[in-house]
Amino acid sequence: MRRRPNTGIGAPLARSRILVIAGAVFSGLGLAWWAATGLGLVKPIFLPSPGSVVTQLGKLSGDGTLWLDLRTSIYRISVGFLIASALAIPIGVLIGSFRTWEAAIEPLVDFIRYMPVVAFVPLSILWSGTGDAQKFLIIFIGTFFQQVLMIMDNVKRVPADFIGLGRTLGLPDRRILTRIVVPSALPGIWDTLRISLGWAWTWLVLAELVAATSGLGYRITVSQRYFQTNTIIGYILLLGVLGLITDQVMKALGKVLFRQEGHVQ
Repeated sequence: MRRRPNTGIGAPLARSRILVIAGAVFSGLGLAWWAATGLGLVKPIFLPSPGSVVTQLGKLSGDGTLWLDLRTSIYRISVGFLIASALAIPIGVLIGSFRTWEAAIEPLVDFIRYMPVVAFVPLSILWSGTGDAQKFLIIFIGTFFQQVLMIMDNVKRVPADFIGLGRTLGLPDRRILTRIVVPSALPGIWDTLRISLGWAWTWLVLAELVAATSGLGYRITVSQRYFQTNTIIGYILLLGVLGLITDQVMKALGKVLFRQEGHVQ
């Protein structure tokens, strides 16, 4: 009997097949978009045609507007995300390892993370003005507190037997933390950074929608005023492409850095 391909839960799938399936999905959506606009089912003011979007992006690229917005947004998200991650990792490791620190910090972090980031936008303008510092602050607020709790969970998933082995060998807590706990939790921490980077893109656009003079979010706001739907759609698609690229780069680096960890996807 011919064996059926294994498509059950957790079944492996060849990379070539993954690319074919993903390409088919994107192609199908693109064809549906082209058909809806080409047949006049949707007015251009609501959904411009793919050709119109590509033409507009080419125009903005030619006069340098697109590249200026890209550089500005990439700079802001890089700095804001690195600041949030650099502080979240040690704090998350600390409260995930020591119950005293968890009792002191975790309730406060859990309390703040439920506060809507949108509500901090006007406050961040009052606190830090309308420059890049305000954008960094919004990205920090939107990612830091979530990162701390997720990293804490990553650390808590380190098997207790590993820590017990360190104590059996007579290692002090500092050595157990740096030689056992952190290396064991690193694959999970990396996944946490990858996921939170996607949130950072969302908060960046939110910060640039208000009190900005450049950036992808700013350009979307300006285009909305003049009903330039092709620019809005183009920049939204560009944000999706940037998010997809950064996610895939982080995923590929995770496979290289933590090749021994079979669960890293």
